[in-house]
Amino acid sequence: MPPRRPPVPDTEPVTVTAARLVRPDQVAAFEAWAEGIMALAATFPGHLGSTLLRPGAGSSEYHLVYRFHDREALAAWERSPQRHDALGRAGGMVDSSRYSRVTGLESFFTAPDRADGPSRARLTVLTVAVVFVLQLAVQALVAPWVSHWPLVLRALFYAVTLVLVLGYVCMPVLTRRLARWLRPRRR
Repeated sequence: MPPRRPPVPDTEPVTVTAARLVRPDQVAAFEAWAEGIMALAATFPGHLGSTLLRPGAGSSEYHLVYRFHDREALAAWERSPQRHDALGRAGGMVDSSRYSRVTGLESFFTAPDRADGPSRARLTVLTVAVVFVLQLAVQALVAPWVSHWPLVLRALFYAVTLVLVLGYVCMPVLTRRLARWLRPRRR
């Protein structure tokens, strides 16, 4: 029996969303607490960013979204005594909490689980626009250098290039910068 290989480390970015129903009389305290825990998370290795999504009209559900370089960095944050202390201070401000976690490109291809999540139509328009621009750039800048390659290799090269740039560069930046457009307020 051949020796077992150690597992390959998972190095995909991980995004966590923590949804909390905040008690109406605790909104100001909760927002201050959320700013503090985001600042604390930012001090941990592998932290890629965090944001607080405030509830829309008629809702008291806040979403704290944070992103880490990989599962190992996220686990270090989640196991930290600093985080556990901070979570203990939030208990009296919320009625309920729920968490979801996605990795890598998964966040772009799963349906939102809440009414004020990203608009599927707008996310589709954004994705098509980014793919179109990337495709033009690759065709203009790279195609002359690989035109002698067999069709299958060129197609594979283009697919890999587009997906990597889309998933790791363009969409993370654009979804953050266009968050208000992607999540229009419902009236």
